[in-house]
Amino acid sequence: MTQSTRLPLDPIADAARFEAVVCIPTFRRPEMLRTTLESIEAQATQVAFAVVVVDNDAAAPVGLDVAQSFFRDGRLSGVAAVEPRQGNVHAINAAFRLARERFPAAKYFLMIDDDERAEPQWLDEMVASAREGADIVGGPVTPIFPEEAKSAFRDHPVFWPAFGETGPVPIIYGTGNCLLRREVFDGLAEPALDTRFNFLGGGDTEFFTRCRRAGFTFFWRQEAQIYEQVTPGRLALGWVLKRSLATGAINYSIDRLAARSLRQRLLLIAKNFALAPVSLQRALRMLRDSKHPLAATHPIGIAIGRLLASVGAMPQPYRYSS
Repeated sequence: MTQSTRLPLDPIADAARFEAVVCIPTFRRPEMLRTTLESIEAQATQVAFAVVVVDNDAAAPVGLDVAQSFFRDGRLSGVAAVEPRQGNVHAINAAFRLARERFPAAKYFLMIDDDERAEPQWLDEMVASAREGADIVGGPVTPIFPEEAKSAFRDHPVFWPAFGETGPVPIIYGTGNCLLRREVFDGLAEPALDTRFNFLGGGDTEFFTRCRRAGFTFFWRQEAQIYEQVTPGRLALGWVLKRSLATGAINYSIDRLAARSLRQRLLLIAKNFALAPVSLQRALRMLRDSKHPLAATHPIGIAIGRLLASVGAMPQPYRYSS
């Protein structure tokens, strides 16, 4: 653990008995975090697991207080800490690193976000896939929309998982519902997630891209359900369009990191321009299938985001305000 992360001081006497650790980064969502922890407490499982919570708000770590109340009352076993360096990537890296250090016998490291809740069978389903040989397991994060949400938002691809059936997949894209075997971290350089994606987002996608290149296997467990409450702020045209632009910028940034030679960089430029007509075709197909113009803007937004990122115009949706 880096020195800047504020570690809990109390030793964990029975740390060696835990097979799995559930990691939860949090930032200014104490009530949502409480719901998340309650869903972890309600897991119907025989797997011995602990919980690690990392609060990314050093000024007012209310999430730390919520987590410690669960540990103090014996509702969950685990440890909480504060990561004062702001950013999504710093918080996730701190959570995974703390989990591996404080629970050295644990084989499996899971992650759930602080605005999600897991079904009671979630942990068992994820661990079952890992025991069957998968290195990295992903599962659905299903959106729960408020009643007033219009169908244009309910059907928009930014809210829905990439896969819908249990089985091997080429890659997963997010840490909001995932499991990683300890060997995955041992096989990659530290830090796990690239800090260049700290405020852009997509550090998890870039991390899983490196995992795929390293030969680790991916599996999708559709039965490992997690639910996310869609807040009213996300049911806005501006939020959805910015999310599409950010996705394009993330995809370009990952490609740019892999383009090391002049030839590869020239091919990347060509790819950016080639995606313009392809995005229009995808948009027309989505408009035909969904009948919603808003959903059809998604591939166009991704293509524009790539082009903007290529000239240095990078969004920072995860930069926190004080």
